[in-house]
Order: sequence, then C-alpha cells, then structure tokens
Amino acid sequence: MNILKLLDKLSDDSFFTRQTSRSGSLSDISAFGKKAAVAALPLGLAGLMTTTAKAETLTDTVPGTTMKSALTDALQLALTLEYLEDEYYRLGLNAGTLIPTADRTVFMQISKHEAAHVAFLKSTLTSLGTAPAAKPTFDFTAGGSFTPFTNYQQFLILAQAFEDTGVRAYKGQAGNVMSNKTVLQAALQIHSVEARHASQVRRMRANKGWIELANGGNMPAATNAVYAGEDVTLQAGFNTATAFGAAAGSAAYDEVLSGTDAAAIAGLFIV
Repeated sequence: MNILKLLDKLSDDSFFTRQTSRSGSLSDISAFGKKAAVAALPLGLAGLMTTTAKAETLTDTVPGTTMKSALTDALQLALTLEYLEDEYYRLGLNAGTLIPTADRTVFMQISKHEAAHVAFLKSTLTSLGTAPAAKPTFDFTAGGSFTPFTNYQQFLILAQAFEDTGVRAYKGQAGNVMSNKTVLQAALQIHSVEARHASQVRRMRANKGWIELANGGNMPAATNAVYAGEDVTLQAGFNTATAFGAAAGSAAYDEVLSGTDAAAIAGLFIV
C-alpha cells in the first residue's frame, strides 16, 4: 500500500474540531546535557548527527554516493523520531486510565498516524537498499526525571515536546531528501501531519497552536532545546519583527532543527 493510500485510510480527523481538555502547569525540571544524550544514541544514529550536517557540502567521489547517504541518513533520523512517538503513544494508551476518556480518541488517531509513518519509512529505506535502523530501547522517564505514564500533565508535556521536535526536524532534513521527489513529497505530507499533531496537543495544554519567541508555552526547562532558535525574526532579509512585532513575526515562520539537535533531543529518551 503506498503512503498516500495508507495515510488517507488513517486520516479521519473530524473529531479534532471539538473542544479538548485543558491541563495545569508542571514545575520546571532540570535540563539535561547533550553529552549524555549523544552517549545514549544507538550506533549509527550518533554518526548521523555529524553526517547529516555535512551531507550538503561533501564531494561525490563516487557519483550518487553522497546523495544517497544524505537521503538515507535523513530517513533513519526520521525513523528514530517516529519510533519514539509511536511507542510513546502506544504506552500511554495502554496505561490504564492515564488518558481521560474525552482525550483518548485524539491520541488513538495520532498513534495510528505514527504507526503509518514508521511503516512507510521502514519500507522506503528497504526499497533504497538500506536496512532500517532497529527500534531503540526508550526510557520516557529520562532517567527518572519524568513520570508520563502516571501523570497525565507530564504525558501531555512530553507529547508536545516530541511533536514540536518532529515538525522542526522534518524541515531540517528537507534538503537531504530533495534528490528523490517521491520521498520528498511523502516527507512533506508527514511533516504537515506532525504539525497538525503539535497544534492539537498544544491546544490541549491551553497553549496557542503556534510558537512565539522560542517560548514553548508553560514547558519545563528540560525542553528548552526543542524551542531554541524559534525567536528568529529575519527571514530572507525581511525583518518580520519590524513589520509585525517580535512575537507575531517569529510565530509566522517556524524554524528548522538540525539533525544534530534532533538526534540529541531523541537521545535523552534512549537507553
């Protein structure tokens, strides 16, 4: 089944228009170091943190080699992020009464989307002659700092952080998948769905659906890396802050997240 049919089959989002629950705040949790995050990454993903950043500047000593490496490295990063989201929602939905009845339909649908993304990325990597990375072992407590499967407010906080990370990470890899128009189209389709997830979860936390001035919206300090750089107001030489004000100007343009930063964020939750 191709990606268009698969996503269409799982895209009954009519319920997203209803009012959703609000949540309270959570006290800030200490930020984690990038060194610990990188050390936790599985072999291959840690290497990807450097190869994706350099992919566009490498010289093809063998025609097509670098191009394919950039493409498959980007897909492996996306797969790791999708593995993380897929397992997170599965565990949340299986955690008894953690998710209120009124919100379960939302997360059941998001979970279906993430499963579809995993299936697509694995199939695509295989078709490109590259073995998909194995699913890492995740620790969603990040070493005991979070309790997302016993505290619904923390579950929502991490859901928002993961979705906002995914939106920025997909944009950050756009240049690395441009060599394959079919993959690029599917990646853009996944990116827009991740953005819809992020906006929905943000509103479930009584936040705006967009990000202003690198402020995630009542998020703990441990998630600062997810929003770093979102306060940029200069776009292709156009100063959006002068035209619309800093908050509105920054919110009008969502910033990319590098492969290095995306992998480091994921690494915080990988054993």
